[in-house]
Amino acid sequence: MGELKYKRVLLKVSGEALGGEAGRGLDFEVIEKVCDVVARCAEEGVQVGIVVGGGNFWRGLKDGKGMHERVRADHMGMLATAINCLALADVLERKNVDVRVQTAIEMRAMAEPYVRSKAIRHLEKGRVVIFGCGTGSPFFSTDTAAVLRAAEINADIILLAKNVDGVYSADPLKDPEAVKYDSITYDDVLARHLGVMDSTATSLCMDNNIPIILFALKDPENILRVVHGEKIGTIVKDIGGKDHD
Repeated sequence: MGELKYKRVLLKVSGEALGGEAGRGLDFEVIEKVCDVVARCAEEGVQVGIVVGGGNFWRGLKDGKGMHERVRADHMGMLATAINCLALADVLERKNVDVRVQTAIEMRAMAEPYVRSKAIRHLEKGRVVIFGCGTGSPFFSTDTAAVLRAAEINADIILLAKNVDGVYSADPLKDPEAVKYDSITYDDVLARHLGVMDSTATSLCMDNNIPIILFALKDPENILRVVHGEKIGTIVKDIGGKDHD
C-alpha cells in the first residue's frame, strides 16, 4: 500500500458497529476483523489509540428516558464502553498485540486509570491504547472523548469508523438525492447540522485543528487504507488545513 501517511491516529469505533448487523451486544466476528486490521497497523509502526462507544449495550439518555437522573444514565453508558474496551483488548492480545486499557473512571482491578503521559509512553513503545469511560464526565459523548484524547496524545488525525461511508448532505437512507462529500469544513458541518459528530466534539476538533476522516467500518480494511493516505470516506478539516491528498 505504500508509505504511511499518518504515524499516530485516534480510531473512534461506535458501539453499534461492534454489535454487527443487530447493533446490540458483541459480534466477535466483526471485532476479529477490526482487530486484524489494528494489528496490521501496529505491525507497520502506526501508533494507535482507540476510543469505543457503548451504544451496543446502553445509549445513555436514549435508553434512559424513564430514568430520573441524566448523570446516572451517562455513568451507565461509561460502564458500557468499558465492556467494549475489554472485549477489544482480549481479541488484540490473542493476536499477540501489546495493548493497554485506560479508563477515565478508575477501575484498577481491570484497567489503568487514564494518565496522558503514560498513554503517550505506551504508544511510543508500540502498544495499542484503548480509552474507556468517555471523558469521565456526564453530558459529554464518546465522540467528544475521542477528540479530547486525540488532542491530548497529539494524534495526526481522527479515524471515525461508523455505519455510514461518509458525510452526506442529508440522511442517505431517507433522501435518495443526498450528496456525499469528499471534503467538508468544520464550519459547514456545524452550520448545516450534519451528523458527523455532536456540536461539542466538532467544535473541539475545529479549535484544535484536528482533521477527521469518516468512513464505513463495514470493511475494516478501510482503516489501513486511510493510514496509507488512500481517499476513503469524507475528510473534515479547516479551510487550508491538513488533508490526505
